[in-house]
Amino acid sequence: MAEGKRAASYEPSQPPRRPRKSSLRRRSAKARVAGAFLYVLFVIGFSAIAATLGWVWACDLLGLNKEYASAEIVIDDNTEFSQVVDTLEKEGLIEYKFLFKLYAWFSHAESKIAPGTYTLDTEMDYRALVANMGVSSTTRQVTDVTIPEGYTVDQIFALLDDRGVSTVDKLREMAANWDYAFDWLRDIPLGDYHRLEGYLFPDTYTFQLGENPKLILNKMLVNFDSKMDEYMDQYAGEEAEYSLHDIVTIASMIEKETDGTSNEERNDYKSIASVIYNRLENPDAETVGYLQVDATLVYINGGKVPTLADREIDSPYNTYKYKGLPAGPISNPGMTSLLAAMNPASTNYYYYVLNPETRQHEYTRTYAEHDALVQRYQGNGG
Repeated sequence: MAEGKRAASYEPSQPPRRPRKSSLRRRSAKARVAGAFLYVLFVIGFSAIAATLGWVWACDLLGLNKEYASAEIVIDDNTEFSQVVDTLEKEGLIEYKFLFKLYAWFSHAESKIAPGTYTLDTEMDYRALVANMGVSSTTRQVTDVTIPEGYTVDQIFALLDDRGVSTVDKLREMAANWDYAFDWLRDIPLGDYHRLEGYLFPDTYTFQLGENPKLILNKMLVNFDSKMDEYMDQYAGEEAEYSLHDIVTIASMIEKETDGTSNEERNDYKSIASVIYNRLENPDAETVGYLQVDATLVYINGGKVPTLADREIDSPYNTYKYKGLPAGPISNPGMTSLLAAMNPASTNYYYYVLNPETRQHEYTRTYAEHDALVQRYQGNGG
């Protein structure tokens, strides 16, 4: 080291001063208090939110605190469950779709809902909403439908469609392909909905809107079975001259030929029945086995007034072109026509014509007599 220079002195740095234990304790206590306070605030806040949501959801689930409103809900065979839920929300019957779907999952609600038209309201809880969209629902809308005597299957189906009971397509499909367990239908093959022609008994029925088409048709078939039960045995078996199907076919022609113009007291039903049987059972008469019933032409020409050209239509229902009974019934007859077919008047009539003034039928034995009346009335003979 150079002389005269002093060596630099070195002083070691001071070690950090350690806080006092009392200060650390105070800070730690404050942090714990603050953390506990924040935790309590979080718990209280979360609980409040959860309680609020729980109450709101519970009100929706239980149908509480809702402004009253009602809605008509229509469910058909093709309606998806999600569509039902969407409709319930849209109509204000529920507020939370996810909650209703969760309830439905736990309660198997989807399997309990049936097609139909229902009236629901906001006072119903989830359970009641589901229960009131089922088969046995008391809110399921119903309608009374009167099936007029002489209506065809097509007319009946159109009427039921118009009244919202079912659709034409569904009714045709069921009529064609469902094997109803009635002995008198056993020999009529499946595949064509006209197989039920004649057996849908005219009456007033109470139907549910959107009702199962199988049940709709069964109601009418059961009614026919009940009305005809006491008469069926005499038309069963190989020894019977006429089958039940023959009787219904004859009655269906009587129904259409009278068609609101006949007076039951004058035995028009039974007299027209006698003309049909006389033509059937006397092939050597002037009519040579042809029934020549205009109503059968109306059945095959689409319901129009028959013309001479219609007599040439090649159809097993054309009683001008083919002898004997048509292929089957041409309408659904009422009881008066059915009784007339089973118990015709005893006459020697082969012809009848409607008197336009009296709106009654007049009967003759020969074609000459018949033609004279036709010329007088300038109408069409029967």
